[in-house]
This record gives sequence, C-alpha cells and structure tokens, in this order.
Amino acid sequence: MRTATASAAVKRVEAALGAELFVRTTRHLRLSPAGEQYLPECEQALKMLDQAKLNIREELGVIDGEIRIALSSDLGRNLVIPWLDEFLFDYPQATLRTSISDSNIDFYRDSVDMALRYGSPTDANMYGFKICDVPRILCASPEYLAEKGSPDHPSDLAEHNGLLYQLHDMLQDEWVFNDGTQDHKVKLKGNRASNDADLVRRWCVAGKGIAIKSCLDMSSHLLSGDVVKIMPNYEPTPTELWLVCPSRQSITPTVRLLRDLFREKTTEILSRLNKQGVINS
Repeated sequence: MRTATASAAVKRVEAALGAELFVRTTRHLRLSPAGEQYLPECEQALKMLDQAKLNIREELGVIDGEIRIALSSDLGRNLVIPWLDEFLFDYPQATLRTSISDSNIDFYRDSVDMALRYGSPTDANMYGFKICDVPRILCASPEYLAEKGSPDHPSDLAEHNGLLYQLHDMLQDEWVFNDGTQDHKVKLKGNRASNDADLVRRWCVAGKGIAIKSCLDMSSHLLSGDVVKIMPNYEPTPTELWLVCPSRQSITPTVRLLRDLFREKTTEILSRLNKQGVINS
C-alpha cells in the first residue's frame, strides 16, 4: 500500500472515531493515547476473526495450505514421511514442506510451524501434544551377536562395540539401564559415532555394533528379525514423542488432524511390538 493511500485510510478511521490515533510532527509520527488504546483492541479483533475462520473451516472439514513440519532424522525418513504421504492423499489441497534434522528447532528462526520430536518440550512458551510413551531398547543384529556374543549384564558391554549418537557435539557414550530397582551406568567404547540417528540405525542393522534406539525407529527391523532386543532385564531410560507448536494460537485443524494421525500410527506399531514380546505394555 502506498503511503498516501495508507494516510488517507487512517484519516477516515480517525474521522469515524472522532479521535486522532497519531501525534504528527514534520519529523516524527507516534501513537496518541487514543491510538495506544485502539491498536491492541484492533489486533485482538483480528485474532478473533482469524480464529472464527479456522473454526468454520474445521466444521466444514477444509484442510489446505502448506504443512511446514520439522522431523527427527530416523523417525522422519522411515516412518513419518509415509504417514504424511497418506495424509496428502486424503487432503490433496494441502502441501508439505519438511525439515529433517536431529538438531533443536527454533520456531523463530526456522521456517516450520510444528515439530515432531522425542522428549517433552523444555520451553514453557511452547504448546504441545504428547503422542505416546516410547520405550528405548538395546539392540543388535543376529550376525553381530553370533560373532561377538550376547551381553547379559551392563558390565558385559565393555567387550562390545557401541554405536554412538552425538548431539550438539556431545557424545552420548554413557548409557544408563534400570533393572527395576536401580540404575546401572556404563561408559561405552565404539568405533562409530554420528549426529544422524538414521545412520546409527543403518550401522546397527548392518551388524557394526550395539545401539540404544527408540523402539519406533527400529520397529520394522525388530518385527522382521533383522535386529533383536538384548539384555531385556535392563531397560534404557524411556522417552516420549511430542508434536510441538510455538504457541497455542498456532494449533490449527491441520495440527489436530496430524496429532490424531500420529497417535493412531504409533499405537499400531507399539501394539505389534507388544504382541511380539519386544516391549511390555
């Protein structure tokens, strides 16, 4: 909008209100006391109009626009992308833009509207939906275990090659297990480490060592027998899966539909793993 057009529009509003919204000088322009009162009320009214539009569209089942979502590496590539393909098939007017990384998301820096992440939100200003509890497991391929043997106790891991995950330059080489009564901490040695959880999974499936992984990330390999759970009496610390948004106002009908989809899909996987005895419900 041109400056002259905007100025004329403001003067029409001032005439209708019978009050000046700006204090004008030849060099400066600032809100008047009336303007300082009027502006936030207008902003609130616009938010109410936007919310009313969202409510109507939700009632009508209208889902369109761009889905901008951040996904963790392994979970995103191997599970969530196929789920989103199904979503786009059901809602062809929607489009998808994904950011795949294990790094933390900054909603004010990164061009995303939501993030599917392991671990509960640490920022009190964010708003999120818990998707599910996620057991983590110690696992390896049958080929690796045939060559190196299967550990029975955390102390046995000193004889094994750990496949290590690195996040923000912090090597996660101290693994913690619980036997139901106490924790057991073990410092792992390994010849492979990566900040990409998907690569750690690939190494594990290829028989390069032992890894601690989310049971969701390893679900297809656990169900097929390409990877097996080991040391079942010593459980790694579990985690949670969350769909996180920058604010409550950013919770749209699309976000709610994706929340429900993710809950449905993860419930199916966890149920199959439970029936096969990989995890306990």
